Amino acid sequence: MRYLYMILKPFSFLPALAIMYLIFTFSSQTGEVSGALSYKVSYKVVQIAEAADQVIDLGIEPGNTDYYVEKIHPYIRKIAHMTEYFCLAVAVAFPFYVYGLRGFLLLLTAGAICIGFAGLDEYHQSFVDGRGPSLRDVGIDSIGAFFGIMVVKLFCWTTLQMLPKPKKKKRRQKGGFG
Repeated sequence: MRYLYMILKPFSFLPALAIMYLIFTFSSQTGEVSGALSYKVSYKVVQIAEAADQVIDLGIEPGNTDYYVEKIHPYIRKIAHMTEYFCLAVAVAFPFYVYGLRGFLLLLTAGAICIGFAGLDEYHQSFVDGRGPSLRDVGIDSIGAFFGIMVVKLFCWTTLQMLPKPKKKKRRQKGGFG
C-alpha cells in the first residue's frame, strides 16, 4: 500500500498542471480574441443584472447595455485573473498541505510557484500579438493566489480539527515480577 501511495503521490499535482495549461492557453490568445471573450462575459453579466433589475430595483436603465458592459469590462478581466490564480493556488497548495507542508512554509512555497508562474505568463504575453506584460497583472494574480492558499489552509485546518484524535497505545511497563 505504501508503494502505491508513493507512486500516486506525484499525480496529485496534475490539477495544478492542467490549470497552468489553461492559463497558458488563455494567454496565447491574441489581444483581440481575449478582449472579445471577456467582452462576451461582461455582456452576460449585464444581461443577468438587467434581468435581476426586474425583480430587485438595482437602478439599471433599460437600453444602456453597451454602456454598462464598457463600464464593467476592465473589472471582469481583472476578476478573471484573480480567479485563475485562486484556482491555481488551491491546486498547488492542497497537495503540499496534505503531504505535510504547513504554516508559513506552505504560503511561501505555493505562493512562489503561483507568483513565479504569473511572472512567466506575463513574459509569455509579450510575444503574443496585441498583448503585453503587466506587472499590475502579476500583482492581481498574486492576490488571487494568496486567497487560494488561505482557503486551503483554513479548509484543511478546520477539517483536521473535526477529525477524531488517534488513540494513544498504552505502553506495557517492563520489569517487575513476572
